[in-house]
Amino acid sequence: MSVTAIDTADVRPRFTRRRSTRRAILIWSFLAPSLLIFLLYRILPLCWNLLLSFEAWSPLKPAVFIGFDNYQEMFWDDDVFWQALWNTLGIIASAPLGIAIALGLALLVNSDIRGRDVYRTLIFLSYPLMTVAVAIIWRWMFDERVGLINFVARSLHLADQPIPFLNSFTWALPCVIAANIWQMLGFYMIIILTGLQTIPGNLYEAAEIDGANSFRRFLRITLPLLRPSLFLCFVIGMLNSVTSFDLIYVMTNGGPGHATEILVTYIYKLAFNQTRFDYAAAITVVFFMLLLAVTWAANRLSGGNVGAVEHD
Repeated sequence: MSVTAIDTADVRPRFTRRRSTRRAILIWSFLAPSLLIFLLYRILPLCWNLLLSFEAWSPLKPAVFIGFDNYQEMFWDDDVFWQALWNTLGIIASAPLGIAIALGLALLVNSDIRGRDVYRTLIFLSYPLMTVAVAIIWRWMFDERVGLINFVARSLHLADQPIPFLNSFTWALPCVIAANIWQMLGFYMIIILTGLQTIPGNLYEAAEIDGANSFRRFLRITLPLLRPSLFLCFVIGMLNSVTSFDLIYVMTNGGPGHATEILVTYIYKLAFNQTRFDYAAAITVVFFMLLLAVTWAANRLSGGNVGAVEHD
């Protein structure tokens, strides 16, 4: 083998390694700002919050390590925490109801009805509204004295006296859930409608030739192929439901009593009204674990080959 051939064979791997190194440096240079922001505003606060949950700390005194005392108080001595937890789970459980309503609306506006574009626009209008505006609208509608719902109920002789919806331990949480569902209906409908329009029409034609009725086509074709869209709606709806601080704060402020208190509003009150940042940090850790568990469960329930269509 000649010297020239040896030099060429030796230089080529070094040139390839040098080019790969430059490419890696360029990629990490572009990623570095985003990773730094993510580290500063996500990872470090999470780590500090976890550490704070094991300490006794307030802005006026130094931190003291207390172990699991905050968690012990939370699970054994704090009735408000359990009330807020059950309310949070109730709002999470309402997300499938909103998705089911949106599915029906999406099927309706996807059919050949007159004015379907107008209906799509009207349904979607609820989503771009600011949450504070939605809360003010629904607080007025549920108002005991001048609310639209009380006016209609009394006009139709469904109620003899005005119903104090937002001041009732029975009605307050369902009213908040209704407002939350109404706000998200437009978003759910658009996602599901997009999924419906990606389903090939020849599948329905083949099923109809095989003698499948409309209900069977819905069960065997539409629902399986909509599974990714429905899962996306559930995850986003769940996250929106459990973080609806502004909606609850404006409509009820967690009241009456703690009837509409959820974990995020309770955390806010503990931290900024009572300056119990340590205890609020412990509840935040539990809240984070709850979100992970619900998301994992939803992912498992929607698992399998989401693109497969079942056949008889």
